[in-house]
Amino acid sequence: MQPVEIKNVVFDVGNVLVRWSPIEIVRLTFGNDVDAEALAKDLFTSAIWLDLNKGLITETQAKQRYQLEKQLSESEAERFFYYVKHTQLLIYGSVDLLKRIKSAGYRVFALTDNVVEIVEYLKATYDFWLLFEGTTVSAELGLLKPQPEIYQSLLETHQLLAKATVFLDDMHYNVEGARKVGLEEIHFKNAETSCCDINALGLTL
Repeated sequence: MQPVEIKNVVFDVGNVLVRWSPIEIVRLTFGNDVDAEALAKDLFTSAIWLDLNKGLITETQAKQRYQLEKQLSESEAERFFYYVKHTQLLIYGSVDLLKRIKSAGYRVFALTDNVVEIVEYLKATYDFWLLFEGTTVSAELGLLKPQPEIYQSLLETHQLLAKATVFLDDMHYNVEGARKVGLEEIHFKNAETSCCDINALGLTL
């Protein structure tokens, strides 16, 4: 049987197209005298952040809950969300890779665990979002990777064949989740190695 030709490339966003660094966010918000790793884990794996990522609460409601449940001051909560957005710098080479893939005639999509207000910020700040033919965002579905339903939603919404689709993500468990529902997958490290991985799947850029 002939292998299925890849026609669709799906990008994660955080740490694939833009930098995502919880420890840096915590240090910028609270200073260098805190245990940044422990505090980042506490804030970003909390029910508050998960609810925000699932679209169950707004950023304003999350700020209020961080103050009530994690004892952040109002100014700390405001700083925290400022740095959540403004530390998301473009990753070198990734947008160029996205443009090359699209220019070569492949369909490009996004699949991201992301917050409504962060997506709005990225759309207003960078132009790469306009390159996607379609997007699947956790906050719009109430689902998070690697739940199989979020990958299935991507496929069904955009009428994609799983084996004709490759997914790039920086997290092992997310690419494993994609593989389990039949997608081809690439563990993203940087744009250069991912370009080589894409070529190895038979795509011509």
